[in-house]
Amino acid sequence: MSEIRKPILEVLNGKKPEKVPFWLMRQAGRYLPEYRALRAKAGGFLDLVYDPEAAAEVTMQPLRRYGMDAAILFSDILVIPHALGQTVTFETGEGPKLEPLKSEKDFSRLDLSRVDAHCKPVYETVALVRKKMRDENFNEAALIGFCGSPWTVICYMIEGHGSKDFTAARTWAKNDPESFQKLVDIVIESSCQYLAGQINAGAEVIQLFDSWSGLLEDDQFKRWVIAPTKKICDYLRDHFPNIRVIGFPRGAGKLSFDYIRETGVDCVGLDQAADNVWAASNLQSILPVQGNLDPELLLQGGDALQHGLDALYATFKGRPWIFNLGHGVIKETDPENVALLRDTVRGWQA
Repeated sequence: MSEIRKPILEVLNGKKPEKVPFWLMRQAGRYLPEYRALRAKAGGFLDLVYDPEAAAEVTMQPLRRYGMDAAILFSDILVIPHALGQTVTFETGEGPKLEPLKSEKDFSRLDLSRVDAHCKPVYETVALVRKKMRDENFNEAALIGFCGSPWTVICYMIEGHGSKDFTAARTWAKNDPESFQKLVDIVIESSCQYLAGQINAGAEVIQLFDSWSGLLEDDQFKRWVIAPTKKICDYLRDHFPNIRVIGFPRGAGKLSFDYIRETGVDCVGLDQAADNVWAASNLQSILPVQGNLDPELLLQGGDALQHGLDALYATFKGRPWIFNLGHGVIKETDPENVALLRDTVRGWQA
């Protein structure tokens, strides 16, 4: 029996696949009518995340519709603070709400011993998705697990909600780096536990989402983005040497070069603001890149989408590349636009 080839794993392992592999951040979500139908029955968002059957079904929906080269676990980066004992809720139409951490006394109540038990339903989801992928013959697709990188997760833990600048977190990191480091260390350890659970359940690739790394100046970026990411990558390399890691430091710009050189990630995700000509010359020559179609072009569809796809292919073709968006699918996106994207990417030679 011939060995099953998974294009994303081939790219991450330095081999040339027969086609350009693709998946989309937030590929399972509100733009899909089948997701909205299931979500309406599920109750709250976290109820859906912690229901293995429902979360596995959501994870599989885009794979069935579009045949991506990867499924990504349906979950949320705020599972980590929730697992540590911080209050986390999701208000409809308003995003997440957390009981904000304001001092070291607040985060001293976080409990690392809770993480694995709390996350058991997520691990069950991973195992169930792997089974569904086998049963439904998605044998060439990889299963991606993930977590938020410490800086981004801590932004929410301190601010208590989403923000454009996360002033409270940036101020704490600058004014009291010693106590901030203690919180970072807690999140690193809990993230390692969480990722180990996902890998043991069947995740084949890990993506680290650092959605707010672009808020930091150079020295702060190195301390609060690069250093914690390196610790997680070192842990994964020591315990799971065959697992590949995609880092997504959104907004990092040319600091992405330091990020890949110092963290040990196997692939770097680019956001839509990245300088792609620079990235192709300076990053793609070192390791695979992932990205980075502007989600707004996917929302527009038609000629705008086609031109965007053509430009990306012209820039990144012929070298290690996983096609993706520069951020997540926008909820108002027409599913037919994703079908056009799929058909175009499937016509490309690697």
